[in-house]
Amino acid sequence: MEIAPLLRIEPGLTALIGGGGKTTLMFTLARELGSRGSVIVCTSTHILRPEHLRLVSAQEPAAVRAALESDGVICMGRIAPEGKLTAPALPYAELAGLADYVLVEADGAKGLPLKAHADYEPVIPENTRRVVLVAGADGFGRRIRETCHRPSLYAARAGESEERIVTPEIAARVILKEGYGDCLLINKAENAKTLASARELAKRLACAVIAGSLQQEVYTVCRDWC
Repeated sequence: MEIAPLLRIEPGLTALIGGGGKTTLMFTLARELGSRGSVIVCTSTHILRPEHLRLVSAQEPAAVRAALESDGVICMGRIAPEGKLTAPALPYAELAGLADYVLVEADGAKGLPLKAHADYEPVIPENTRRVVLVAGADGFGRRIRETCHRPSLYAARAGESEERIVTPEIAARVILKEGYGDCLLINKAENAKTLASARELAKRLACAVIAGSLQQEVYTVCRDWC
């Protein structure tokens, strides 16, 4: 089963935010969309350099076009001093004119399932067509302090202490407080218990909610698009 149609990914810019599998989602989408057109994956913050994709740091559009014609799917970015990739040299609007799809990882979560966004993030490019919020179902049933990036901020937005166990109700409270994302992907919802939690979360939101496993490529629509 493909995730791109469920998230209604269209040509142009797509931003991926949150925690719990953004990078895996980006590469899954790149693989799926690569059969339909050319794809650029990149970041507006920092990501690890992908070993399986050609890295293009060029500032010349002609070089980007040539790389896309050759490979179909490429990664763009500049190498930061610590070795990670940062934003591409070319503006995102220009990238959208070079490739059919541009996938942008627009914040970080230090590998944790859930996160609260600081006031300077997410860094969503202008003219983004779709913003996908990602959360990890493995964050349910664990304390805020151990499962959330920026736990003090997450706790404050939830109106709870950092020792509080994360429930679907608490996760919904934070998502609604922040107001980010056109849709929600709950990753690692791989059994009856986590799927039930995903459905409870979906009941409290107004956006589309898809739950399932990026690794297994199995998904359930918990709340459809309006």
